[in-house]
Amino acid sequence: MDRLDEKALVGETAAIQYVKDGMTVGLGTGSTAYYVIKKMGEMIKEGMELKGVATSKATEKLAREYGIQLVDINEVEELDVAIDGADEIDANFFAIKGGGGALLREKIIASAAKTFVVVADGSKKVQSLGQFPLPVEVVPFGYKQTERAIRKLGCKTEMRFKDDKLYVTDNGNYIVDCSFPSIQNPSQLHETLNNIVGVVENGLFIHMVDVLISVDKQHEISVDIAKR
Repeated sequence: MDRLDEKALVGETAAIQYVKDGMTVGLGTGSTAYYVIKKMGEMIKEGMELKGVATSKATEKLAREYGIQLVDINEVEELDVAIDGADEIDANFFAIKGGGGALLREKIIASAAKTFVVVADGSKKVQSLGQFPLPVEVVPFGYKQTERAIRKLGCKTEMRFKDDKLYVTDNGNYIVDCSFPSIQNPSQLHETLNNIVGVVENGLFIHMVDVLISVDKQHEISVDIAKR
């Protein structure tokens, strides 16, 4: 089974198992979340009533294409469930997200959900975080100063570019991609990064993931519940 098949399998499984009639669902961003949205579109065609809150402008566009009614995050007290992908996730259910540039909105929506489900192909499961560069969203004003402060934590930093221009998030900010040799203490790093002036948020999702739906070595669906 290739990665594309795995993404489709875990995305569809998440929608089938965790999305129920009448729910308001946090809609993730990225290639695996695409299959969740696609499946939800099929469910709506079959008669389900579902609403969605998108984590990015790209997801908004995709959701509309599949007939999902969108609501503003400010109009709901909480979401029934949020389903999103991850760039890495370890055995403690700590994850790195933000490869698609939507980490701040993804974290706001995950925080608002009763249940946060991560869907990931087998390649995303790691022993320890850090192989994937950690995205950090920073304000444009003084971004070089902020990048220098982040670099003092022992990582190599690189400003994210798109089409030869600094990448701008949906929130009007920049992203610094940070390559650490390894991340031994994700909780401490999360707190340290967010205390740097100019940092808006970072891509470490600590104690947020409730369910991980992935594919095991036998290419079978694995549904794991976080123990807190």
